[in-house]
Amino acid sequence: MSHSLFPARDEPTDNPLIAADIARGVMRLFGDLGYAALQEFPLRVKRRADIVALNEAGEIVIVEIKSCRADFRADQKWPEYLDFCDRFFFAVAPSFPQAILPAECGLIVADRHGGAILRESAATPLNGNRRRAQILQIALTASQRLARATEMLG
Repeated sequence: MSHSLFPARDEPTDNPLIAADIARGVMRLFGDLGYAALQEFPLRVKRRADIVALNEAGEIVIVEIKSCRADFRADQKWPEYLDFCDRFFFAVAPSFPQAILPAECGLIVADRHGGAILRESAATPLNGNRRRAQILQIALTASQRLARATEMLG
């Protein structure tokens, strides 16, 4: 039995470079839409959202990046994120098999240059206490990251 070192063209493997390119495009997209976004945002359920974004109205969006079919199939934690956002999206590369993603979730297609929302997410507004806690956590996380970056610069 022979094994190829390279995956079939239509079945890419979980690749951190693909995920990084998708993240970059999503961050650019949300910036253009007026959101402030953070990558690798810690949630209170001991999980990390790939991207969290916040707009002036206080709407919170979580984006889960999927780099390939296997990445999506192996991940069963994404439903836990729904309690921490008003809208939830999957973000994938243009070659991703979009039909396998749940229809009730939003869909973003992105590459390193930008992204587009192909399917809007249904809005499920957070209750006031959860929203306040999330906004405070986003602000603290952003402030701490800025302080660390500033310290590293000297």
